[in-house]
Amino acid sequence: MENDVKKRAGIIFELLKNEYPAVKPALDYTSPFELLIATILSAQCTDERVNIVTKDLFMKYKTPHDYINVENEELEKDIFSTGFYRQKAKSVKNCCAELVEKFNGEVPADFEKLNTLPGVGRKTASVVAGNAFGIPAIAVDTHVKRLSNLLGFIESGNPDKIEERLKELLPESMWVDSSHLLATHGRRICFARRPNCPECVIGSLCPSFNPETKKKVK
Repeated sequence: MENDVKKRAGIIFELLKNEYPAVKPALDYTSPFELLIATILSAQCTDERVNIVTKDLFMKYKTPHDYINVENEELEKDIFSTGFYRQKAKSVKNCCAELVEKFNGEVPADFEKLNTLPGVGRKTASVVAGNAFGIPAIAVDTHVKRLSNLLGFIESGNPDKIEERLKELLPESMWVDSSHLLATHGRRICFARRPNCPECVIGSLCPSFNPETKKKVK
């Protein structure tokens, strides 16, 4: 059974890779530091909105010191439209303080060290590690969580368990892209409220759409 799931997962991600050959992070950034800040701001916010905000934000704040030195109220105003702006401003400032204090103002190219930064959980650490430094990692966002369950890879809403499961099913070389492929498919075809199953390139392999696949998964 496990080998069947692994084989199906491999085919699914190959089909998605062919469907979205130019897949890339949805957040705009030009450095590991910008990606770190953008990912912190993306919590409970769309990537599109974050990109609008960071277009001006990254011109105004270029180093950790810039975020540390600005008044809370000013930073909150700058990131207001991303939601939860007070907590995010606090997280950004604390994260930047830690970067200066422990890492000489540089974003560490190490997953475990990234994961120790204030405001940085496994998802953010995975995004930065994978996309900024090429470290094999899987970032579990809402799309990855939803599609992993729909595709029958796991029955869980726990991001850590989903990350672990996908790592079991996929080779390391696919880890970083797997997040982007599922997120892109979730945005374009597999919508949460009304998935466009008839147009889905992996529909025949999805137990949520194909009864025959559902039988095999069970």
